Amino acid sequence: MKPRSVRPARAGRTAAVLAAVLLATAAPATAAPATAAATPGTAAPAVPLRVATYNIHAGAGEDQVFDLDRTAAAIRGLRADVIGLQEVDVHWGARSDFADEARALADRLGMRVFFAPIYDLDPATADGERRQYGVAVLSRHPVLAAENHEITRLSTQSSDPVPAPAPGFAEVVVGVRGARVHVYTTHLDYRADPSVREAQVADMLEVLAADRGPKVLVGDFNAEATAPELSPLWGRLRDAAPAAGPTYPAAEPVKRIDLITVSPGIGVRDARTVATEASDHRPVVADLAIHRRGR
Repeated sequence: MKPRSVRPARAGRTAAVLAAVLLATAAPATAAPATAAATPGTAAPAVPLRVATYNIHAGAGEDQVFDLDRTAAAIRGLRADVIGLQEVDVHWGARSDFADEARALADRLGMRVFFAPIYDLDPATADGERRQYGVAVLSRHPVLAAENHEITRLSTQSSDPVPAPAPGFAEVVVGVRGARVHVYTTHLDYRADPSVREAQVADMLEVLAADRGPKVLVGDFNAEATAPELSPLWGRLRDAAPAAGPTYPAAEPVKRIDLITVSPGIGVRDARTVATEASDHRPVVADLAIHRRGR
């Protein structure tokens, strides 16, 4: 949904330059149970991968109080390997204590992080950091590549916006026990007019079409899976959590607008929405099976 003010608690395909992947002082990915080796040319055992999507509301809960420790605890409870985050502030403003939320969450959780800004503005003060807002991906697995793609956007920073390409569609390639998995995180337009979301879907599909291998697209779509503007997605991807339950608003959700989608060939073992009010959205988590060929 559209970012809102919060009160702090006390106490084309791509035009963006490849951004650096921030590495937290992280523990290695949790070891998976050993499996039998595959015979050359035969199907290898499926690789398990737990993914999640979470609009963190810039670190504020349903109560509008900023509390990044609470946000981190909610994410930790998902026990996910890769998490797509939306509404992430990096030195953005007083609502989030000018924190670098992407790095702070990675540090708290011992995970790698890639931050993809939608907005990159001048500092609030002469000696301050650049003010950024966007999406991020946290990963327990090695990040082999990362890119901040442009899609059509209608800026919230202009009094008279027009649809134009802008960054903030994040892609990471994670290495999962020999499999290379493309994970994309998005935050689509919140306005009632679906035309911008329709253009964004077309732009995202163009990015996905240029990549090979297993693909997972997650995010806050600001539309339910049945919305007409999302229908082109379902020719390329599958809704991984159709029965997971609504996600917004967090306290008494009535809409399922936070989605996990997967490319053909990815198995879905389980998917669910998690009840928490650490944000104004509820997170969604899915246990996937990534199929790959034996060496």
